[in-house]
Parts: sequence; structure tokens; C-alpha cells
Amino acid sequence: MSGDPEMECFGPAAIYLRKPERERIEAQNTPFDAKTAYFVTEPAEMYLKGKLLKKEGGKATVEISSGKTLTVKEDEIFPMNPPKFDKIEDMAMMTHLSEPSVLYNLKERYAAWMIYTYSGLFCVTVNPYKWLPVYDSVVVSGYRGKKRIEAPPHIFSISDNAYQFMLQDRENQSILITWRKED
Repeated sequence: MSGDPEMECFGPAAIYLRKPERERIEAQNTPFDAKTAYFVTEPAEMYLKGKLLKKEGGKATVEISSGKTLTVKEDEIFPMNPPKFDKIEDMAMMTHLSEPSVLYNLKERYAAWMIYTYSGLFCVTVNPYKWLPVYDSVVVSGYRGKKRIEAPPHIFSISDNAYQFMLQDRENQSILITWRKED
């Protein structure tokens, strides 16, 4: 159980749907320097978190967590979002919306087994390749009748909202489901 009263309706699935309130508060208070916090392009890892040391002559020097420094073209660094955005439920809310910030958020949520994330109007799902208790009748009930902003991201929220809009507006609703298979 997450320990958050608003999440109790989801039962054991709560920990797979939203970060605990304690963790969200800790993220708000984590030190962060927006002037030096950057993602840096790195061929083997794609993007790494780092601290900007200097910019000059179209180049940027960034120190990564291992202590190693990388010097890259200035367009190969991307500002990081403050820690309060780590594992954010709707990536459209990020201050800096870039490929590394989106990939980092999806990776962090996946590492915490939170496989659903919104990106504006879209619900993004990362296949966990493991059965998670997020599809039972308790979870269905937890989403029933709730607006999208009232509950964590989930396909049940999308489907229940479409159903509610269909009942209210008496108009057709459609849901587009696509997937990308990784090789």
C-alpha cells in the first residue's frame, strides 16, 4: 500500500500507479542548480546526467556522475528538469520537454514499475514484461467515474473517461492504440 489516503481505492496496485507522497515531497526539497544541470549526449548510454562546467567556442564541457568530463558540441547538451519532475505523471508538465527528459522520465517510472505515463493527451505504456497487479476489479473500481486529473495514469482512466464522455455528450468516442516493437 502506498500510505496515501487518495490511493487506497487502488489496493495493492497503488505502488505501481503513483509515487508515495513522502517521495514526492522529498523531490520538492532536493537541491538543484538549473544553471548547471544538463543531460549530455553519450554514444554508449545515449544521454547521461551531468553538471555543466563551461561553454565556449560552440563546445560544452560536462562532468558526469562518475567524475569523468565530456566535451561535446553545445547542441548535444539539454537542460534537466528540477527533481520535482522526476517520475512525473504527465510529461507535458515538464519545464524542459526534450528527448532526454522524456526518455529519462519513462526509464525512472519503469524502474519503479510505474508503466503508465501521460504525455499531454496520450497515455504512454512501457511493457514491464512481468505481470503487475494493475488490472484487477479493485483497480477498475478505483478509476470508475474519476476525471483523468483525479487519478494516476492508466488505460482504465482513458477508457472510463471515454465512456463517461459518451454518456454525457451522447457523441461517439474513439481511442487510438498503437505500439512499437523494439528489436
